Amino acid sequence: MSTRTYEIRTFGCQMNVHDSERLAGMLEDAGYVRAESDAADVVVFNTCAVRENADNRLYGTLGHMRPAKDRNPDMQIAVGGCLAQKDRDTIVKRAPWVDVVFGTHNLGSLPTLLERARHNHEAEVEILESLDVFPSTLPARRESAYSGWVSVSVGCNNTCTFCIVPALRGKEKDRRPGEILAEVQALVSEGVLEVTLLGQNVNAYGVEFGDRFAFGKLLRSCGQVEGLERVRFTSPHPRDFTDDVIEAMAETPNVCPQLHMPLQSGSDRVLKAMRRSYRSERYLNIVRNVRAAMPDAAITTDIIVGFPGETEEDFEQTLEVVRQARFSSAFTFQYSKRPGTPAAEMPDQLPKEVVQQRYDRLVALQNEISWDENKKLVGRPVELLVAEGEGRKDAETHRLSGRARDGRLVHFTPTGASDGEIRPGDIVHTTITRAAPHHLVADTDISGHRRTTAGDHWEEGVRPKTSGVSLGLPSFGTPPPQPAQQQGCAC
Repeated sequence: MSTRTYEIRTFGCQMNVHDSERLAGMLEDAGYVRAESDAADVVVFNTCAVRENADNRLYGTLGHMRPAKDRNPDMQIAVGGCLAQKDRDTIVKRAPWVDVVFGTHNLGSLPTLLERARHNHEAEVEILESLDVFPSTLPARRESAYSGWVSVSVGCNNTCTFCIVPALRGKEKDRRPGEILAEVQALVSEGVLEVTLLGQNVNAYGVEFGDRFAFGKLLRSCGQVEGLERVRFTSPHPRDFTDDVIEAMAETPNVCPQLHMPLQSGSDRVLKAMRRSYRSERYLNIVRNVRAAMPDAAITTDIIVGFPGETEEDFEQTLEVVRQARFSSAFTFQYSKRPGTPAAEMPDQLPKEVVQQRYDRLVALQNEISWDENKKLVGRPVELLVAEGEGRKDAETHRLSGRARDGRLVHFTPTGASDGEIRPGDIVHTTITRAAPHHLVADTDISGHRRTTAGDHWEEGVRPKTSGVSLGLPSFGTPPPQPAQQQGCAC
């Protein structure tokens, strides 16, 4: 029998992106290979249920897949992720050509469900109510040669009235520090320079094993991993943000001066209706404390416009917090009603035109602030981790793109003191010459270029493939180096 090929299409958040890496790792361990064209034998949709149009987007895409399935009945279509967890049997009823439906709690079941569906010639639907296997115990086929996601936890214990994630991802489950650090070390041993610690609420990490200072300790332990140059994390919750985390960020050299912390609203009345257990002054105090410890930190946020019952006064309070916080950028969203959430049943749902008008005003204000903050960086030297595919106009401008340590996107001219070809994963030093609201430009010659193992791997088409890390007892400290042959490389 010929080798079967796969394709994974991912919708939604960073957690889904990382879950898709796990799905790819399992499929490759089961003998599948990544498809080089659109004609994959297995197409997996890893879905999101957060936005209002998520359902329509999925079913529309599945509709487009039906002719291909009719032409090739041996082709298999699988749907997983948050929307699968929510809709369950509905997916097969609305799209009977789907072969497999699996939820957020049983990623590891995908290869078995595909084989069972092929054998039984009928759809396999398996949705569990709680985790059967912690996702990080599963293998992962990493997408990037230079940057990797590392989950510290899954699930969420918060009850925000607009959010459906806790119902679909479950209660928070924490990994042990030792296994997180072992995964970090495994990535670094394959040339990865940057890791992002990932969780629905990273600074609540440690709640399961009773250590409220666990996240700060974890950041400091990452500082001991030799060869790890950049550490980021997302997303913290203002309620759980403690001063020890700020101290760990400021005192650990490889922890980047960047913080993404959702605000959602600047109105205390709306925050209460959202069940966000902090108020605007608490949020601004965290921002002040971060800037006192790290004056050049880039702080970004999420904001929802048009939450049910939001008044013009409430919205003005959000604008005022934005003015005071001076975010380097903000992810702004128009409130989206999600069935199954308390907010969906609240009175005073706002008209679309009101929400749109407020949204436009917020975006205009934030763009102005972002541009002002970026202008302050003109003339400053910057260290960039060269990125792949971040600059849409790089081909026509003859620039390359990279991320500064504070997370800002910089398009740079690849001339000057270069040590050969500059590849994604390499490190360059240059000087900012121009600012725009959403990026910076460095059109002067680079002053330095360091070739890296990550750049070598990118050039060779090699991507890390990490085996799963099993559960262990709580511990902190740098783990012993992992033998390279246990991790391997995906070629």
